[in-house]
Amino acid sequence: MSEMPASPVTELLDQHKIDFEVVEIPLSEDKKPIRNLEELLTSKGLDPQSVVRSVVFKTAPDQYVLLAVAGGGRADWGVLRKHLNARKCRMAEFAEVPEATGYVVGAVPPVALPASVLTLVDNSINGYETVVIGSGVLGYALSLKSADLLGLMADADQDDFTKAG
Repeated sequence: MSEMPASPVTELLDQHKIDFEVVEIPLSEDKKPIRNLEELLTSKGLDPQSVVRSVVFKTAPDQYVLLAVAGGGRADWGVLRKHLNARKCRMAEFAEVPEATGYVVGAVPPVALPASVLTLVDNSINGYETVVIGSGVLGYALSLKSADLLGLMADADQDDFTKAG
C-alpha cells in the first residue's frame, strides 16, 4: 500500500488527536476509481452506507454550502432553501467545487474547509458508529468514529436536510 500524502484533513485529525484509518481507493490512469467503492469498503469490514458524502451547493455568486450526508439520502431542496433563507440553491458545477473548497471532486472532506464555505450536517451521520470521509487527496478516504467527526463539526448546523434514499 502506498503512503497517503498529508492533507489539511489528516493534519486537523492529528491536531485533535483523533484516530483514523486510511482507506486506499485504487485509481485508473485517468484518475477514476477502479473498484466499486461499496465492494471495497465491504471487503475492509466497513459499511458502504457509512460514507459521508460532501455535497456542495451554490446559493449566491460567491456563497457555497457543503452538506455532509451519510446513507445515500438526497438533499431536500425545500428544507435547504428554507434553512439557508436562500431563494436560489443549486448543486455546484464540477469546476466550481475545487474553486470553492480547495479539493477536487471525489476527495472533498466535510472538514478542513475554507471559512467561506458554510457547512451543514445531516442527522443521517448519527446512524453510524464509524464513518468514511473524503481525505482531501484523490484515491484515499479516511475512516473514523462518527462522534469524532461530529465533534469537529460542532459549529455546523445539524438537522434533517435529506429525503430518504
